[in-house]
Amino acid sequence: MTLPPYILEIIHRLHQDGHLAYLAGGSVRDFFLNRDSKDHDIATSANPTQIAKLFPGSQLVGAHFGVVIVPASSKRWVEVATFRTDGSYGDGRRPESVSFSTPEQDAERRDFTINGLFYDPETSTLIDHVNGQSDLKAQLIRAIGEPAARFQEDHLRLLRAIRFATTLGFSIEPATWSALKQSAPLIAKISPERIRDELDRIWLSPHRQTGFDLLVDSGLMAHILPEILNLQGCEQPPQFHPEGDVFVHTRLMLSKLPPDASLPLVLSVLFHDIAKPATQTTDADTGRIRFNGHDKLGAEMTDAILRRLKYSNDIIEATTAAVANHMHFIGVQQMRASTLKRFLARPYIDDELELHRVDCLGSNGLLDNYEFLLQKRTEFASSPQPLIPAPLLTGRDLISLGWTPGPTFTAILHDAQSLQLEGTLTTKDQAIAWAKTQSPQ
Repeated sequence: MTLPPYILEIIHRLHQDGHLAYLAGGSVRDFFLNRDSKDHDIATSANPTQIAKLFPGSQLVGAHFGVVIVPASSKRWVEVATFRTDGSYGDGRRPESVSFSTPEQDAERRDFTINGLFYDPETSTLIDHVNGQSDLKAQLIRAIGEPAARFQEDHLRLLRAIRFATTLGFSIEPATWSALKQSAPLIAKISPERIRDELDRIWLSPHRQTGFDLLVDSGLMAHILPEILNLQGCEQPPQFHPEGDVFVHTRLMLSKLPPDASLPLVLSVLFHDIAKPATQTTDADTGRIRFNGHDKLGAEMTDAILRRLKYSNDIIEATTAAVANHMHFIGVQQMRASTLKRFLARPYIDDELELHRVDCLGSNGLLDNYEFLLQKRTEFASSPQPLIPAPLLTGRDLISLGWTPGPTFTAILHDAQSLQLEGTLTTKDQAIAWAKTQSPQ
């Protein structure tokens, strides 16, 4: 195993002082899966006082739980934890107390067997007290000990199981899966921030559709994003959506996304049709199903859902913009050049284009509007002028002509810019001359 020199140095110094010291958890798992690991945690027989004495400048903020943050450099810190056994979990998230123990007991307190491995880099020895190596080979997520007890202790493990199965491409062992489904309601006791962070790792995985299915089948989706389940059975016009209901459509779109899709893009796929159940109507004469206004209401619902999960304003803005605008693609080939340029200049247009592409692939498969926009974007990019150049006519110009700021003032500036974008006005003199022909009243 190739490890950063500072990790090897910490383990070596612990060994020199007479303590056991192993690499622990995720980085050991990732090594045997040939995956890169960003974090390297160390487990040791040294107690927090001994650790802090051996590494001056250590932070003892977690010493009560046997965890010390050791300085590896001026900007890098490493978590070094004493082998321990957890006490009771009163809040369903963290133990109320810990007691220092043996490596065997420390491994047995962890969540899943693939995360219960230790590795001694100085002797190149794998220490496996929970049969984690065999589950790695079998590609199984298996709870250590009694699955229901593991989920009862820490409810976030419910989502962690789904996350590991998704990101690693593993299956969840039957007894663990059964306990997970039975324990699903416990997830409601976990903070929105913790839930959001686990969901994000699922959504950013190339196997996000697997994660989506596991969330639904386990019962977790009902307690985290019940709005998604409302899409089931919401029928759509078959001439536009031969794939089926809104739930099937949304799930299919997830499978069409590129592996490196951004978080706002994945979220906009999940929520772009979230308001269809609430806006569904059927024409009395034609029998056609309609969803008038589902884009606007969908943006409002998306905003509420993302705020419930404590997302940042940047993520909320990008996602809701895509949801609000996703129906505008229908008429792009009939847009004036000025409108089209403004359309393509929107700040989140790349994600919006991708949302439209997978929306089409997840329904009728027609990509004519998408291809038209790509062609126009290439065409506009070849021009020496920027897509949205500096305006030829400004508010100061209008004031000098006797205009008073107001609604008409704003409208005339917009019209002038439209004529500029279409190439009708090409100089400032032309723009001012045109403005003089417009009434300021």
